[in-house]
Parts: sequence; C-alpha cells; structure tokens
Amino acid sequence: MTDVLIAGSGPTGLTLACDLARRGVGVRVVEERPAPHRESRGKGLTPHSLEVFGALGAAERMTAVGRREIVLRKYFDGAHISDTAMADGLLIGQWQVEEALRERLAELGVRVEYGAGLKALAQDGGGVGAELSDGSVIRARYLAGCDGGRSTTRRLLGIPFEGYTEPEQSMVLGDVRAPGLSRDFWHQWFTSDGGGILLCPMPGTDAFQLQASPEPDGRGQPLPPSVESFQRLFDRHARMPGIRLADAGWLSVWRVNVRMADRMREGRVFLAGDAAHVHPIAGGLGMNTGAEDAAALARTLAPALDGPAGDEALDGYEAERLPAAAAVLADTAQRHERVMAAVRTPGRGTEAGRR
Repeated sequence: MTDVLIAGSGPTGLTLACDLARRGVGVRVVEERPAPHRESRGKGLTPHSLEVFGALGAAERMTAVGRREIVLRKYFDGAHISDTAMADGLLIGQWQVEEALRERLAELGVRVEYGAGLKALAQDGGGVGAELSDGSVIRARYLAGCDGGRSTTRRLLGIPFEGYTEPEQSMVLGDVRAPGLSRDFWHQWFTSDGGGILLCPMPGTDAFQLQASPEPDGRGQPLPPSVESFQRLFDRHARMPGIRLADAGWLSVWRVNVRMADRMREGRVFLAGDAAHVHPIAGGLGMNTGAEDAAALARTLAPALDGPAGDEALDGYEAERLPAAAAVLADTAQRHERVMAAVRTPGRGTEAGRR
C-alpha cells in the first residue's frame, strides 16, 4: 500500500508529489495522458508560487528558463499606443513548470505513471482502492484528485461543482511561431469593434502564445481554432502584412467558467487545483492557486501519515483552502470585468487585471 496516490500530473499534482516525497512520504502519481505535453497553457508564476517551488528545490530550474520582466506593447486599431513593463513574477510555460517539477520528483525517487487515469475508487476505514484505466488497482492510505476541471475524482465522489459557465465562447488560444515579430514584447492588439489578438513570446522557445477573440462564421458562430483562422484574426487586428503565423502546436478554446466544489474532502480523498475550483484567467492565478492548494494539502497529510489524525485535523485543509478558493473566484471575476472594460480604451491592456 502506498501512502498517497495522486491522480493528475499537472502543476498541482506534481507540486503535491514533490512536497510529500521530500518529507519521506510514499507517493505514486498516475496520469491519463500517454506522455507529457508541451503546451504553454498557464504562463505565469507569482512570487509566492516561486517561494513554494523554492522550498521544493525546483525554483532555480524555472527561473533559469523563465523571464522576470516583459513589456506589454499595446496597439489600437493597428497603431502602437503605449508600452507597460511588468515584473511581478515569472513568465514561463506551464509545460516548463511541469518539466522542472518532474525532474525534481525523479530526484526524489518518483516518476509519473502515464496512460493510467483514474477509473473507479472505493474507500474504507483503512484506505482507498483505485482502479485505473490500464486495468491495474492501487491501494493507498489517501488519494488526492489533482485531475483538472473535468476531474474524474470529483465525479466519482459525486461532489457538486457549483457556479456558472458562460454559453458564449470567449477566446481561442494556441502556440504559434511568428517569424519576424519582435520577441521583446507581449503584443496586444485591440480594435474599436471590441475584438483583439495577443501574442506573448514564450521563454526558452521560438513560439508565441496566441489569445484572440473567436472568428465568427457566416452564421455568427465561432469557428474552431486553426492556424488559418489565427492568420485571418491577426491580419484583421494587427494589420502587419509581413507576418505569417505557422506551426500551431496547441489549439484550444476558452469560455468564462466560474465554479467551485462544495467540499474538498470526502473521507480519505481530497481535491486540489482545478479539480476543486476554476475561474477566469485574468491575473494568471490558476496554476498559482493550485500550487498553494498542494502545499496546504501536503502540510495536512504529512502529520496524518506519521500518526493518528482525527477528522478535525484532516478537515484543516478544506477549512483553509475552500475560503481561499471562493476569494479567488470573486477576485478573478472582477479582474476579468476590469480587463474587458479597459481594452476598449486605447493604450490599455491586460495589466488592468493586475492588482
């Protein structure tokens, strides 16, 4: 029997695994994906998250790859209006954060088990039995569901995910190359019709993360993301005919999603990160909130594994992190509204979502 089984190998699951493993806790990490991804996704770490990763011995790997300062170059209707320097964290792709954490976890003697997503679970007074998609069964004293917004763990527990999802698609995203476009700036083009496109240079790569208003089809419905659609959006908003986008390595869509689990613990099973809460991307707090969840859960589980811990002690995790999640949901919803209002003014950009 392992001490803690972690479902999901994103930043939350890997942070929890590193924190527990360095304390001498037996950990296994299972992941539904067949292999690691290389997608930028969440792209910013706060100073507090860097402190968390520093305690784990992983921060130096991240700062060696990431970028401390980025200049937001704002355009309006194709014209350059203003620049704003931002230096309140670390710009880094999510895949690079995960890579650094996997390397640290391997040094601690643990490797992610891929192609093994959680399929079923059953718990009793002595532990949790987890059936995996590869047909294996793992017995653990505790299980942590760090398996994202569509969490299988949360679904198997029957925990409600309360809140709302806006029906309209808000954004298309992707990782693209843009030869000829300066990598010294996070380019943010907005137009008087309310649309826009952003290209952020991802450190350690030759790619930009693209964020844009969806392109409508003839019926006004959003077209799926593609490099061809990205190019049309770029031509419309950026108005730089010499730039041709290429090599879309990641394509995704995003809509406003504000939801929170009504509890983060069910017996010997815990939820953390996006499995427990999802919120608007303004401020870039998603990956960071997950890291804070993981650190708090490790502080809760480690003493319980060393000796008898009553429900009151185990409930300490939920007592700390559930109010924190509620505060982040409210905060990011307000930040999102500020950004959407601000970008209609020439010279304003995503910095409006910062505190």
